[in-house]
Amino acid sequence: MRFGIVILPQFDWPEAARYWRGAEEYGFDHAWTYDHLAWRSLAGQRWHATVPTLTAAAMVTERIGLGTFVSHPNYRHPVPFAKDVTTLDQISGGRVLLGIGSGGTGFDATVLGQPLLTARQRADRFNEFVRELDTLLRFEEPGSGGISFDGEWFSADGARMVGEPAQRPRTPFHLAANGPRGLALVAELAEGWVTTGGDDDGTDAWWRQVAGLSARLDDACAAAGRAPGELARTLSLDSEARTSLASVAAFEDAVGRARELGFTDVVAHWPRPEGIYAGEERVLDEVAARLDALR
Repeated sequence: MRFGIVILPQFDWPEAARYWRGAEEYGFDHAWTYDHLAWRSLAGQRWHATVPTLTAAAMVTERIGLGTFVSHPNYRHPVPFAKDVTTLDQISGGRVLLGIGSGGTGFDATVLGQPLLTARQRADRFNEFVRELDTLLRFEEPGSGGISFDGEWFSADGARMVGEPAQRPRTPFHLAANGPRGLALVAELAEGWVTTGGDDDGTDAWWRQVAGLSARLDDACAAAGRAPGELARTLSLDSEARTSLASVAAFEDAVGRARELGFTDVVAHWPRPEGIYAGEERVLDEVAARLDALR
């Protein structure tokens, strides 16, 4: 089992550096931040940009994986975003984990004046966005004249990705998906799958949903001719109603359940003083001391 921690982009630099250094010193395998312009109940609070935050984090860490939790096409175009990801991956020494989702219906979906999309439209756009990033992040052949595409949602004319990717064949994709089309895309293209498990916050009901989703991913892998064990499977253990770092016992119980369902990775959130993900850093200290035993 590998362990991740989400650090919300709410801290000014250099104060934020202590969290990213701390995640590495604690022994976490990866650390993530949300890729939103603003987020739910925290929309009126301090909230920094994702790529600069991860770039700064790369400069104060050496080992830990650094991820977006998760990026999406609500306000991003694949060409400039591919450049951002590639530069971040080079600066970090090939430590980027690219979480990508379809984009929700909240603030990010309308902040640029765009109309709300249907679920089908978001799925179509997600599919196109991922495939275009897949092409861009593998880089073009020398002398090819760049990368061009003309899709329903995005287009490019001779986009240049100069140099070589820091990771081969490209920055690894960790796709957030629960629906059948998204799970099929995970099975086809991704190195990993990310899920929050669904909307039901009743503990046993939520775990049943997680089990059902994991089984559906197995089916999608079988349909794609891919061994399910090839994929990293990451489960976010927290929601607006609960936090896995409420206690050491709660965290260990959640890790055990995730392991039984075949998850290779779990992610918790750095405790906040109040509101969503509220908790005590004392518990995080105690959990971090247990990580090696839980692996």
